[in-house]
Amino acid sequence: MPRAKRGFKRRRRNNKIRDRAEGFVLGLGSQIRRTLEFLDRAGKYAYRDRRAKKRDFRGLWIARLSAATNGNGISYSRFINALIKSKITLNRKMLSEIAIHDPKAFEAIVTKVRPLAPTV
Repeated sequence: MPRAKRGFKRRRRNNKIRDRAEGFVLGLGSQIRRTLEFLDRAGKYAYRDRRAKKRDFRGLWIARLSAATNGNGISYSRFINALIKSKITLNRKMLSEIAIHDPKAFEAIVTKVRPLAPTV
């Protein structure tokens, strides 16, 4: 039985790996074993960070809203509580966009919900 050196099949598999590793430097795109390890790790990070990205953006929107509500004389937590009580269903993303691009409209929202905000 002749010896099989896996010429075509190995080359095809390795080329697929190299295509996924486009842009990698320092041997991480050319040494197949190291490239496979690096691609596995990159995939894990990508999966994890697609979920972390959602948390990061929510934190950004909350920070923007906190700054905007403090500028209007009410705390963020009291503002959100008053929004829930008044049944205004704008999410934090839209509220932060309104606060940035249309401060007058955001101020109108704050004045509308302020009577429902709890006081200390």
